[in-house]
Amino acid sequence: MIKENMTKGKRIGTIVAVIFVLMLFGFAYYNYFFVFGEGVKAGELNYIVKKGYVFKTNEGKLIQSGVRSRQKGTLENNEFEFSVADENIAAKLMGNSGKFYELHYKEYKSTLPWRGYSKYVVDSIYAAKEVQN
Repeated sequence: MIKENMTKGKRIGTIVAVIFVLMLFGFAYYNYFFVFGEGVKAGELNYIVKKGYVFKTNEGKLIQSGVRSRQKGTLENNEFEFSVADENIAAKLMGNSGKFYELHYKEYKSTLPWRGYSKYVVDSIYAAKEVQN
């Protein structure tokens, strides 16, 4: 009689442990790998740099045309800060700083140290043009 209860208890414990592990994997996937949004941002490439202490990642900033105001009577540029995981894309951007770009990006809920500091990760370049004055 006691042996039956122990195996039943072990079975319930195993089921609870499996459900916990699946929930943990689901939470990690949702926060770090699930693509929350994606789109295209266009603007003049301000800079792209490779930085980091342990993981060297490519970080950039795009200045978008137009201005916005957070406070009444002030002007501010629209800036898009992003990370680039692909070294080939980063090299293309580094070689053409100051050009007008259309960049495709994916937005994640959280960052990973080897993916970059930003939730926005550029994965392709749609177009690059000289800036028209």
